[in-house]
Amino acid sequence: MLSCSTSTRHRQHAFTLLEILVVIGVVSALTALMVPALSKAREQANAVVCRSNLNQIMLANRYYAEANNSRYCPGASDFRRNLNRWHGSRQRRGMSFDSSVGPLAQYLGDTQGIRTCPSFPAEQIAQESGGFEQGNGGYGYNNAYIGVMGGKQASGAFTIKTDRSGVVVDWVAKPAKTIMFTDAAFASRALIEYSFTEPRFHPRYLTYRADPSIHFRHAEKTANIGWVDGHVDTQRLTYSHASGYYPLNPASVDIGWFGKADDNSVFDLY
Repeated sequence: MLSCSTSTRHRQHAFTLLEILVVIGVVSALTALMVPALSKAREQANAVVCRSNLNQIMLANRYYAEANNSRYCPGASDFRRNLNRWHGSRQRRGMSFDSSVGPLAQYLGDTQGIRTCPSFPAEQIAQESGGFEQGNGGYGYNNAYIGVMGGKQASGAFTIKTDRSGVVVDWVAKPAKTIMFTDAAFASRALIEYSFTEPRFHPRYLTYRADPSIHFRHAEKTANIGWVDGHVDTQRLTYSHASGYYPLNPASVDIGWFGKADDNSVFDLY
């Protein structure tokens, strides 16, 4: 016959309510600490993928230039017809652009398409906006200066000679300081996809400020910027502007420009 002390030793110990609450509290605290760290790590990974995407697009544009008399890809060839973009083409207005037949398609590898920035909610935006400019992956081209063939007048204004060709490679005086592609979007009635990265002022009318389209969608309001020489870096939102023409304020969706210089210097060829 077992003694009382032996029986007690073999009896299973049950958790008290207080012990359970302590364990729940510890788990909750650990979860609260881990979630932000995991979220930050995920965003850092997304930003790395985004930079890789930009590198691929810029490399494709360089290959395009090598095959087309040292001229970069046009940003919107024959713009009045509104059927062509650097990222795709379409049969009629109102349709989505097909990136498999875009001017850069054959230089983008097996996928022949623009890979989407993982931090850009392209599918959600397409559902809300009807797919305006869909297919650009959340990236915008410096069409104002790189995606057209043009030149500067004595006044400083930039005149377009033709939009059926991009600029000659050697005309870019400062490749390491001239934007080619950026993270991009546009604030209209809602956040929409947009194919171009707009300078601070309209190139032809330098007294008129443009609506911004650089999208600082990554951590701490940063955007990935691809430069003509091929390198990609990260810049932080420093200024935004709302023309008042569109209902949505660009600043409310982290759209604006970077840097201190309030001019077109990082877009201009010269």
